[in-house]
Amino acid sequence: MFPLRSRLAVLLIGLLALAPLLSAQARTVYRCVRNGTVSLSTAPEPGSKCEAKQVEDDTAKVPNLWGSMGVFSGTLYQREQDGQLVYGTRKLPGSTVYLKFTVETPPGEPAHPGLGKVGKPRLDMYAKQFKAAAKSTGVEDAWLRSIAHAESGFDANALSPKGAQGVMQLMPDVSKQYGVVDPYSSVESINAGARHLKSLLKRYKNDLTLVAAAYNAGIGAVTRYKGVPPYAETQAYVEKVQALHQRYRLALGPAPLRPADAVQQKLKASVP
Repeated sequence: MFPLRSRLAVLLIGLLALAPLLSAQARTVYRCVRNGTVSLSTAPEPGSKCEAKQVEDDTAKVPNLWGSMGVFSGTLYQREQDGQLVYGTRKLPGSTVYLKFTVETPPGEPAHPGLGKVGKPRLDMYAKQFKAAAKSTGVEDAWLRSIAHAESGFDANALSPKGAQGVMQLMPDVSKQYGVVDPYSSVESINAGARHLKSLLKRYKNDLTLVAAAYNAGIGAVTRYKGVPPYAETQAYVEKVQALHQRYRLALGPAPLRPADAVQQKLKASVP
């Protein structure tokens, strides 16, 4: 067993997935924010706004306290505070260097910004298939199309860097869940995507923001963050889908009303 101060220090680095060899029990780590920067510490930092987090010494269950920062290097410092040794990643008065580290924060699970760009509604793409899928699942046609537009730009052969496939950009595990044989079949992809969206609509009580976030980043991420995950790609994706949804709703809406029993007349140029 590590001595206490080593265990606490390793715990902080363990949060960064560098040291899993600890006893399985919960500990308190403080996530402290000051002047737009975040640090982790074994005790509240003077001058920072700190929030206590309960963390288990199990890297499979370690929460992401850093956010999405990419790859960065830092230093773990030790200092004496209130008669005890404290470890943290911010240099405070009286701190000495304990160790250096380099870490990559979680990239955002299978989240991706999508391959389609916001643009004009494309009503010609797989119109019969979207209509049939909407009718069989009860999922709004405009919503299905906005997801497909944002995900793949209606490219049946689309493959994202994260592994999402087809028109609806389904991840392999989702395709398997809905019995998809050929993920690049537009019929199979649209039908499975509609069924998946139906399930998400039921789970999130028709909250389209959470449905879009879960479709993009996964149910686990939405559960973990109790809402839209802080991943930049997911937040951009949700905004994109919302914008497209409005456009498809307008495009698929009923024809403009006209006076009853009226016939449109062509205007004749007036002769001066």
